[in-house]
Amino acid sequence: MRLALTQLNATLGKVEKNLEKHLVYIEEARSEGAEVIMFPELSLTGYALQDLTPTVSHHASPDDPVFKPLLDASKDIDVIVGFVEEDTRNRFYIASAYLSSGKVAHVHRKVYLPTYGLFDEGRFFALGDEVRAFDTRFGRAGMLICEDFWHASTPYLLWLDGADLFFFLSASPGRGLTSDPQLENVRWVEHINRAYASLFTSYVFHSTRVGFEDGLSFAGGASVFDPNGDMIAVAPYYEERLMLVDADLNQLHRTRSRLPLLRDERTVLVQRELERVLTDQLRDNVR
Repeated sequence: MRLALTQLNATLGKVEKNLEKHLVYIEEARSEGAEVIMFPELSLTGYALQDLTPTVSHHASPDDPVFKPLLDASKDIDVIVGFVEEDTRNRFYIASAYLSSGKVAHVHRKVYLPTYGLFDEGRFFALGDEVRAFDTRFGRAGMLICEDFWHASTPYLLWLDGADLFFFLSASPGRGLTSDPQLENVRWVEHINRAYASLFTSYVFHSTRVGFEDGLSFAGGASVFDPNGDMIAVAPYYEERLMLVDADLNQLHRTRSRLPLLRDERTVLVQRELERVLTDQLRDNVR
């Protein structure tokens, strides 16, 4: 699978301008033989939206003026985009959509909204309440958005649901200055993505953003880890970039033949012990 990872500098609140950039990158990726192109979290809107949230929302459907050209483009190349979704009850979600063959294959709504430190997502967005894998022409996949994959439960659920390809989208403001040129949050993301690739013997594709927005700095560092946990690609920091990566999907077979962690996973035991833990916690809360 030839994948194009975008390290995008989105313009805050300017959906049409960001859409134009998406279409340019899609055409470039297609010309380079890419079969999938992946954009970061909130790639169509920018990150620090706050009160702008209701004005930039869209629906992943053919009759939406922003998604119509993206769906048309997806007839030749699968497209993963980040956007603000508004549901029928006028709730707003940080969402990602997987578009393929002119159709919406899957939409994921961010389930963990950081509302601590410099983060304020819980004030403006609703919580997603599903973590599900879905089928693509390359195999079964799953999408998670930023804080989602800072929690071990969500990649684990996708793995149990059959995902072999993990698509992680983020727009994580830079923080944690050290003597190392790599910011602390970028280092942390690389560590956990390597761990997920290793533990789940799966591919992890991570697209993130760069640039400056409303006082926030985004460092980049888009990357790919193979089922052995080896980093096979990483984009340079602080540069807008389209990075092409060839992922050998046969590596799933080779790694799992050597390391059958998926075969030996005891899901019934996990279910039983989780039920016990939740029962104990409920009992303690009642006391």
